[in-house]
Amino acid sequence: MLSQKSRDIIDTTLPTVGAHVNQITEVFYPLMFERYPAVKDYFNRAHQATGTQPRALANAVVAYASNLDRLEVLGDAVGLIVQKHVSLNILPEHYPIVGECLLAAIKETLGDAATEEVLSAWGEAYGQLAEILINAEEQVYRANQEKPGGWRGERGFVLTKKIRESDVITSFYFTPVDGKPIADFQPGQYITLILDIDGQTVRRNYSLSNSPGKPYYRISVKREPGGLVSNYLHDQLSVNDQIKLTAPCGDFVLNDAQRPLVLLSGGVGITPTVSMLQPALDSGRQVHFLHGALNSECHAFRDLIEEMGQTYENLHSYYCYSDPLPQDKDQHSGFFDRARLAELIPADREIDVYFLGPKPFMQACYRALNELKIPLDRIRYEFFGPLEEL
Repeated sequence: MLSQKSRDIIDTTLPTVGAHVNQITEVFYPLMFERYPAVKDYFNRAHQATGTQPRALANAVVAYASNLDRLEVLGDAVGLIVQKHVSLNILPEHYPIVGECLLAAIKETLGDAATEEVLSAWGEAYGQLAEILINAEEQVYRANQEKPGGWRGERGFVLTKKIRESDVITSFYFTPVDGKPIADFQPGQYITLILDIDGQTVRRNYSLSNSPGKPYYRISVKREPGGLVSNYLHDQLSVNDQIKLTAPCGDFVLNDAQRPLVLLSGGVGITPTVSMLQPALDSGRQVHFLHGALNSECHAFRDLIEEMGQTYENLHSYYCYSDPLPQDKDQHSGFFDRARLAELIPADREIDVYFLGPKPFMQACYRALNELKIPLDRIRYEFFGPLEEL
């Protein structure tokens, strides 16, 4: 429990720390990587380069310090962090490293204003947060381990199949090296791949694109120009190659309500919605599957969705292309703006909406859904980057 003295110091110094928090995080990461080079393997270097990771940390520090008396309001954010940490196999011994380097970064940035008393208070606050996260993460680790077919930490898998889904998206099927069962997952969750690329250990999260209940995990990956991992997977990872995975994680998962469901995706954001589709249809709920792609050559899983439409009367699919090809002349073109969504989603708004896609797509959909008065508690999304950008 944070002492009242430390709480008072945090309240007094929060404006100063908040004003300099971006500088603090800019100092923090290089300092930590210099002192503890091994922790680099746990961070997405692309997010480091673009600044999304430092901004996310800065926002988290300010949000936590601003809500010391009502930590319950941080519930969703804490849950997101916990799931991400477990997916990366973050362990209790990592927390002192972060605490040491964060306080050093505060001291270097604030100079004389960061007295020993101030650093002690912020250190105590960090210790409280670390304890909250460690305890919550242990619950998830234990739950993953205790599932039938579950495990803790990293587990060896082999690539058994590699299927081209479109010009830019390929699916990868993984089964365990030991031949034993795998843990089931909730539609919408992701797994983490641990890869060795040119002597560098790299971790990446990818949404599962198959429905639960299969003896394999499938991810479907878009080739990104200059993308270290996506190009490695497309060009170098071959059938029978072995990698390591952590257990499925994430709380962007399909609920079990019977309200009509809107699955709204753009580009490779289709992967978790495809995972959700079969269970949702089998439950009997009405499903509106809305997908936007560049054109037909970039559109993954269309044949699968069309086939399911022949089987399930409760599936209503709609596609639109933002840059259609000549052969796409009979296809809807444009974007999922407010007017188009107003036509496609049920008028009574008693629905659940799950959406995922590139950042501009996410921003446009989020704005349109709010303008259409969809209740906030009925809107679910997975966003990779600082949430305020949405």
